Amino acid sequence: MHLLNPRSFERADEGRRRMLRMAALAALFATRPGAYAEELTQTPEQTEGPFFPDRLPLDTDNDLLRITDSSQPADGEVAWFSGSVRDAAGRPIRGALVEIWQCDAHGAYLHSGSDNSKNRDSHFQGYGRFLTGLGGAYGFRTIKPVSYPGRSPHIHVKVSRGDRHLLTTQCYVLGHPGNEKDVCFKSLIPEQAAAVVADFVPLEGSRIGELSATWDIVLGLTPEDG
Repeated sequence: MHLLNPRSFERADEGRRRMLRMAALAALFATRPGAYAEELTQTPEQTEGPFFPDRLPLDTDNDLLRITDSSQPADGEVAWFSGSVRDAAGRPIRGALVEIWQCDAHGAYLHSGSDNSKNRDSHFQGYGRFLTGLGGAYGFRTIKPVSYPGRSPHIHVKVSRGDRHLLTTQCYVLGHPGNEKDVCFKSLIPEQAAAVVADFVPLEGSRIGELSATWDIVLGLTPEDG
């Protein structure tokens, strides 16, 4: 398993180094207790859906575009998906396991029952996980989510700590026209809907058209929950 970390980012291209600096700044601000306390909206629960991988890939790190030592890239728009995990008081949560899974660029999940599975991109990991550090930050290299019949583009996210499940939700693309027609997105009130969208924007300095999206996860915990 080849877990991406700050040192590997520093050895990557300039776009990745810029991404590291962005994540570091977010993590630094997250260490300031209560910095956003009056603005925080708890990230709402969303359905896990039927396509959580029924068999995990051989590689389960936070780089969904590179499986073991393969040099063949996955299809899709490269996106750096990062943020922090915080409690209801704005304090970063250390040791939170963040898992994500999503369909590939062809609309197929890493699941035996997925639609369009015959066209699944074998170079896309489909699932990844990351354990947050002191600043509560997480980060993944993946693709910008795409739509498939009946659903707006989204990334599934699950957060746990130890043996305690904390949240299962979904993150959508800010401003995507399919959001208002999506059955899961439509179930949210406006304040909640605003908490489950991320803006996928061009990564400054990237020579290959990479995108970045920053999305903070706010859990319904208090400092007393530990």
